[in-house]
Amino acid sequence: MLDHLGISVPDFAASKEFYLKALAPLGIGVIMNVPKEESGRPSDFTGFGSDHKPYFWIGQGAAPQGMHLCFTAKSRAEVDAFYKAAIAAGARDNGPPGIREHYHPNYYGAFVIDLNGVNLEAVCHKPGENS
Repeated sequence: MLDHLGISVPDFAASKEFYLKALAPLGIGVIMNVPKEESGRPSDFTGFGSDHKPYFWIGQGAAPQGMHLCFTAKSRAEVDAFYKAAIAAGARDNGPPGIREHYHPNYYGAFVIDLNGVNLEAVCHKPGENS
């Protein structure tokens, strides 16, 4: 089990704004900002998460290559809202919300390519809920 994950992004400010908008429907927001002066690193860092726990971090650097990140949604409606928010914030479609039966009969996910080329997904595993 992972505790947290961090990625480098080529445009920190734009990426922070994108993730604020795209992850908000999932109840994920900024939990912590660490200025470079405090971290001793060459960039500020921002930790996104929920319940006072940052588990997704970004910092200035080279764009990630071949990365896929998936966030859990509490409902299919959250998956739909994530997809709409991410597209509105500048992501490209990589698979609209829907059932992906090849994973399992209740796998309801949506995929976008974010500003950094990351294949970003939200998924709900709950059965029988209409979106």
